[in-house]
Amino acid sequence: MKRDGELGGAPAMPDGEPCGDPAKRDAEVGEDPSVHDGSQAEPVGFIGLGQIGAPMAARLIGWPGGLIVHDARPEAMAPLADAGARTAASVAEVAAEAGIVSVMVRDDEQVRDVVRAVANSIPAVSKRAMANSIPAVGGRPVIVAVHATIGPDTAAELAAEVAGTGVEVIDAPVSGGFMGAQSGRLAVMFGGSRPAYERCREPFGRWADLIMHMGPVGTGTRAKLARNLLHFAAFTAAAEAQRLAEAAGIDLRKLARVVRHSDAVTGGPGMIMLRPTTAPMDASDPLREILQNVRTLGEKDLSLALELGAELGVDLPMARLALSSFAAGLGLPGSGLPGTREPDTKVPDTTLPDTKESAR
Repeated sequence: MKRDGELGGAPAMPDGEPCGDPAKRDAEVGEDPSVHDGSQAEPVGFIGLGQIGAPMAARLIGWPGGLIVHDARPEAMAPLADAGARTAASVAEVAAEAGIVSVMVRDDEQVRDVVRAVANSIPAVSKRAMANSIPAVGGRPVIVAVHATIGPDTAAELAAEVAGTGVEVIDAPVSGGFMGAQSGRLAVMFGGSRPAYERCREPFGRWADLIMHMGPVGTGTRAKLARNLLHFAAFTAAAEAQRLAEAAGIDLRKLARVVRHSDAVTGGPGMIMLRPTTAPMDASDPLREILQNVRTLGEKDLSLALELGAELGVDLPMARLALSSFAAGLGLPGSGLPGTREPDTKVPDTTLPDTKESAR
């Protein structure tokens, strides 16, 4: 059973959208494709041309409004300049020309430095206009889009700090790594106002094929931290699985190929993220029978893996934790079935629930 935007389905508008050919997509949602002819495109700046920032910026080459880039290392700007981008000697120079400034720097401190430098570079007339709720020069504030992974409160704090200066801070961290940046297949978790989202979605669509509006400023970063929790916890689970396989005499490279192949087919851990809440599941929930079946299979296989680990002398703490919390994580109370005893979370319970009961 699919719900909107899940298991590979396109996310429903307006919370987020898949990107692709802008004119085709906008025709589908009733927008005028003429907005993509360049006449309304604003200049875009890009600050921070590292491993991910450089390929993101490279995909903006040819943007109708023009691209201006800056990095502390002149050599990082050279390939983009050769491809047609303008280069800036400072953050202030980028802010003087760009309506949207993307920031992909290392940490919170650098993000704060860049945002403050942009705010300080906005002409005084724009600051006075913003203070009196009058649109900034060009009719709109300069958007500073933070793509780096930062602290959960940093973006909102900076947005409040520069309010009224002609600058609007949004957090738009990305997921997909270098490969996604290079291929234009990044996912964006956008935290900011709806007008800012509408302004950013076209240029962002050059390097992303999913732009999800998560909510107000700060929600993008919170979503990214949750997403990366899953990402790196899965790395730890992968290491534990490799230790078990290695002890069992399995070729780890062959196992890795199987994992990558099957995850590409099923969607990996994300395929189980079906529900809009983590609260216990109501008995009438249409997903209950599906997830009860997942629980039955999951607890069986985790128990068998723990048995193999015990036989081979391999400690599997991640597997123990997964088994102890598996049902609750799916939203199933207790054992998930009436009449069965609570699982012993200290010692794996290999007793399978009666699958016939799950259909009742």
